[in-house]
Amino acid sequence: MNIVYFSHGGGPLPILGDPNHQAMIDFMTQLPAILPKPDAILVISAHWEAQIPTLLGASHPPMFYDYYGFPEAAYQIDYPAPGDPELASRILQTLSQAGIPARLDLERGFDHGLFIPLSMMYPQANIPALQLSLRQGLSPEFHISLGKALKQLSKENLLVIGSGFSFHNMSSFFHHDPDMVNPRNNAFQDWLIETIISDMAQSEREGRLSAWESAPYARFCHPREEHLLPLHVCAGLAGQPGKLIFDDHIMGVRSVAFSW
Repeated sequence: MNIVYFSHGGGPLPILGDPNHQAMIDFMTQLPAILPKPDAILVISAHWEAQIPTLLGASHPPMFYDYYGFPEAAYQIDYPAPGDPELASRILQTLSQAGIPARLDLERGFDHGLFIPLSMMYPQANIPALQLSLRQGLSPEFHISLGKALKQLSKENLLVIGSGFSFHNMSSFFHHDPDMVNPRNNAFQDWLIETIISDMAQSEREGRLSAWESAPYARFCHPREEHLLPLHVCAGLAGQPGKLIFDDHIMGVRSVAFSW
């Protein structure tokens, strides 16, 4: 099993060739070369929250364009990867055995937390893919536990992706003041890097992630934490330090990515 957390960019802009995403585009297109080719891909997307963890269960999920106000080309993007109902059922059973209620959704489609990065990473769309939702309430401790429950699948040739954004203050994306945003964001990203890559006890790492709001400028960088919590799932699943694989700017703000 390989595990990656990264920032998926601003809606469909990476696919539409937005120059502010060039560093991310280069990273995404080169990333598969450093990963073994998986038999299936599981994405924990920041763009799906449900009352209990929910998995896509369709054999051919449709597209779900969960954005608005973009050019027509944004609504013509197609990523026809197959789903994996058998894997979805195994994950459902794994979570149930760990005491985590979960369910399948046979109708929802791939949202842009999946189809944007995978369109760059695996444009052939020939690897089965599915999504796992976050749980409403956005408890950091729960999402670490969700990752731990997935360890039962660790011997499978899966690529698990936490698809979010390590900085997600929307007003700062559109009204960017470098003198205000950059020092605050740098402080938070540095804390995040230290938390993930340092050779500390896993219990300390999880404690820091659980108390992420106490990090420098945490609520400035994440007024709402849905784009950070896929990282918690990945860290809980990995159970060990990660590696920093991306530290650059997307849409004018610094963003980081990790692998395990």
